[in-house]
Amino acid sequence: MSTLTAPPTAASPAPAPTAKPRPRLSVGTLLSLFVVSAAAVVALLPLVWLLTASIRTQGDLTGNPSTIIPSEVTLQNYVDIWSMIPFGRQFLNTTIFALTVACVSVVIDSMAAYALARFRFRGRTFVFVALIASLLVPIQVTFVPVYNLLVDLGWINTLHGLIIPRIADAFGIFFLRQFFLAMPRDLEDAARIDGAGEFQIFRRIMFPLAGPALVTIFIFNLVNNWNDLLWPLMVMPDQDTTTLPAGLSMFRGQYTVDYGPLMAGATLALIPMIIAFIVVQRRFIESIATTGIK
Repeated sequence: MSTLTAPPTAASPAPAPTAKPRPRLSVGTLLSLFVVSAAAVVALLPLVWLLTASIRTQGDLTGNPSTIIPSEVTLQNYVDIWSMIPFGRQFLNTTIFALTVACVSVVIDSMAAYALARFRFRGRTFVFVALIASLLVPIQVTFVPVYNLLVDLGWINTLHGLIIPRIADAFGIFFLRQFFLAMPRDLEDAARIDGAGEFQIFRRIMFPLAGPALVTIFIFNLVNNWNDLLWPLMVMPDQDTTTLPAGLSMFRGQYTVDYGPLMAGATLALIPMIIAFIVVQRRFIESIATTGIK
C-alpha cells in the first residue's frame, strides 16, 4: 500500500522592513540652530582673522585689512617676533606669573571659603558682606595704593611683587563658599567621629571633593592673569622682566601698528590657553553643571 506525501510548500517571503520616518525639525529647532550657528561664526571670526593676519605681510594687512584671505602667505612674522622683543623671556615670565597665581590662589581661596562656609565665628557675616562689596569695586581703583606699597617694599620689577598681590581674589572665595555650602555635612561629622581635625577634614575630604570648582577657579585665574596687561605694565616696566601682553603692546606705536609680528605673537600666546582648556574642559563643564545643585 503506497503512502501519499504532500508536496513541499514554498516558504512565504519575509515582510520587507519598513523604514523609520525621519523626525522632522520644527521651526523652533531650525531657528535655534540658525542662531547658534550665527553666534559661533561671530565668536570665531576674530580668531580666524588673527590666524590669517599672522601669515600676511604688513602691506597686505594695511592695504586690505577687512579680508581674511591673504594675498601672500609668509611665516616671516613668526621669525621676526623672536628678535624684535625678548619673546622667550617674556613668555617664561608670563608662565611663571599666571601659573603661580592660579595654583596658589586655589589653595588660599578654598581655605578662606571653607572657613566662611563651615565655621561659626564673630564677624563672619561682616566679612562675607565686605567680600561681596569688594566685587563691586573696579580693580583699577586699587592700583595706586598697591603700587605705592610695592615701591616702599622695593618690589618693583620683581616677580614676587607681580605675584603676591594677586594670590587671592574675592570671586574665587565667593564661588568656592557656595560650593562648600552645597556639600552635605555628614561627611565632616563622620570624619570628626573618627578623630580627624578640621585641617585633616579640609585636606583629605573637602578639598578633593571640590575638584570641579577648584578647576574652574584655576582656569579663570590662569586666563585672567595670562592676558593681563595693565598690572604687569605698571609693576614690570622693563622689557626683559615684563610679561607677554605688555611686551606685545610695544608693537602699537603712536602712528603705526606693526600688525604682522603682533598677530604672530598673539597667536603663540593663545596656544597654551587652548591646550589648558582642552585638558580640563570635562571638569570645567562638570563644575558649571553641579555648582548650583544642593
